[in-house]
Amino acid sequence: MRVLVIGRGGREHAIVWALSKSPKISKLFCAPGNGGIAGLAECVPITELQFEEISTFAKEQAIDLVMVAPDDPLAAGLVDHLESKGIAAFGPRANAAIIEGSKVFMKQLLKKYSIPTAAYESFDAYEPALAYLRSQTAPIVIKADGLAAGKGVTVAQTMEEAEAALKDIMVGQVFGASAGASVVIEEFLTGQEMSLLAFVDGSTVRLMVPSQDHKPVFDNDKGPNTGGMGTYSPLPHIPESIVQEALVNIVQPTADAMVAEGRPFKGVLYAGLILTPNGVKTIEFNARFGDPETQVILPRLKTDLLDIFLAINNGTLAEQPIEWSEQAAVCVIVASPGYPGPYPKGLPITGLDQVQEALVFHAGTAVDENGQIVTNGGRVLGITGLGKDIVEARQKAYADADRIHFEGKHYRTDIAMKALR
Repeated sequence: MRVLVIGRGGREHAIVWALSKSPKISKLFCAPGNGGIAGLAECVPITELQFEEISTFAKEQAIDLVMVAPDDPLAAGLVDHLESKGIAAFGPRANAAIIEGSKVFMKQLLKKYSIPTAAYESFDAYEPALAYLRSQTAPIVIKADGLAAGKGVTVAQTMEEAEAALKDIMVGQVFGASAGASVVIEEFLTGQEMSLLAFVDGSTVRLMVPSQDHKPVFDNDKGPNTGGMGTYSPLPHIPESIVQEALVNIVQPTADAMVAEGRPFKGVLYAGLILTPNGVKTIEFNARFGDPETQVILPRLKTDLLDIFLAINNGTLAEQPIEWSEQAAVCVIVASPGYPGPYPKGLPITGLDQVQEALVFHAGTAVDENGQIVTNGGRVLGITGLGKDIVEARQKAYADADRIHFEGKHYRTDIAMKALR
């Protein structure tokens, strides 16, 4: 088969890496790809929202499957567009991807079907939102309704911080006019967080191995939220009974709810969960693989990823065997100076050839005119160590993270420590 992956980040590098192992694939393309993906697939200079160019390329290259990885093209309807042209595509259609594209839709769906989540109110005008906010107490969570590159959520520790976040979203439109047209204001929940991704073909839900993301930029969960500074799997400190509770009370009912709403979800459904004293509750849903969760989940997958994609598209996921490795995986994100604020691009990266054991997934890199790999994003590299347990996987990830250099690089030093305390 000839397969095209859409996207350019660490998630896409991990997906391309996993697909590259499939004996069923004769040619892999990635649009637009990045400096690391170029070593595994032919990178094509087409961006994620150039729908016509993507479908034309797919037709010209006789592509058998287009795997749409990022949130923006899914929400904008790339799968629908490709299907309308007779091109097979993997990922949810726009009417299902709305579970990530609109936090208001998601919260209303969960409320309608009594799926556990934080108490909330949603608003589409600033003044009523501000008035409601002033009737609450901190800490409190402010969420832009639409897609905001993983940065549209503020966990405000003070009311001043909450009011500033609300004003930034709705008045300042820091995430864009559409993303900030509505907001969700919800209660702050405390507890361990868990990312639970699932392969879904409508009504059949097959959980992947659980993982735990680290959103704040600094050690001990300090500083502003990022797209994710690291992750690990498995979660030895979270019992299997909790995972099953999440499946039975949250993930399966959500898939069933989407079918009932006439929006069957086919693709990868990502549940961001929190383990509260009152049970597992939903923080968010995403309509695709997580980043950086994918960088620890796919290295543990023993089954051919392409077989799973095809089973989902064919509606035969229930019959598809899925096997996972017992190994542990820890991914450390190496970021640009200044991230998650403004950061420079084009910094030369050295030491990639010195990496000894870890997998290196490129998140924000490019190849300059001299063939040098340079920085091209806030999160630059994901260094994934594999080992017999979390301790060994951590050691491998950090040892190789230290072998890679670019000016001003920074990373958290406490990834996966929650599993060891």
